[in-house]
Formats: sequence, structure tokens, C-alpha cells
Amino acid sequence: MKRKNQRGFTLVEIMIVVAIIALLAAIAIPNLLRARISANDALAKGTLRTLSTASETFATANNGNYPGAATSLTGATPPYINTNYCGTSTSGYTFACTFGSGAYTFTATPVTVGTSGTTTYTMTTGGILTP
Repeated sequence: MKRKNQRGFTLVEIMIVVAIIALLAAIAIPNLLRARISANDALAKGTLRTLSTASETFATANNGNYPGAATSLTGATPPYINTNYCGTSTSGYTFACTFGSGAYTFTATPVTVGTSGTTTYTMTTGGILTP
């Protein structure tokens, strides 16, 4: 017995829709991953610039003496930066800070090269960024 006017999709129609969705996902996912890595790189550079600007501002306010530790930047009133990035991982990068007499070096290293970021960035005294 067959009913007339039955509604629904055949197996072939459903398989075609699934194949189209899989094709679109295969095209879109790599582009999304590249965009994410690019965003992580830009955020790492921006964070290094923030740390450098805070250190240079500290030196200007303290007769040319650079901070001796990150707590000098976060503990001031008002603080030069609100977050201490030194020794932490943020958005796929690990940040390391070295403070010396009259100098500083900030480094952003990807947690996983090629997955969370592309290269290690270094910011030195005077705001010089090197990849």
C-alpha cells in the first residue's frame, strides 16, 4: 500500500546536501585557521608594543631609568599597564620579559609554531621590533 502525496527527502537528496556541506567546510576551515593565526600574530605584536610603550613612559617619568620588573609597570598609581603579560601565555603566545639596568627585552614565542603563531617576536629598548 502506498500513500499518495507522501512528503520527505530521499536518501540520495540527503546525501547530496551532506556532500555540499562537507565541501563548503573543506574550503572554509583552512581559511578560518589562517585568520586565527594571523590574529594571534597581530595580538602578540600589539602586546609587545604595549609593554614597550609602558616601559618608555616609565623611563620618561623616572629620569631615564627603565623599570626593574613588571610590577613597576602594574603597581604604579596609576598603572602604566593593567595586566602583567610577563611569564604568561595569551592567545597562543608566551611572553617573556627581561629588565636590565637601562634596557629591556620582551619576547613573544608561539606556543605551537604553525598552529598558534608563525614566528617569535622580540621588542628591545627604544621600541625596536624584530621577527
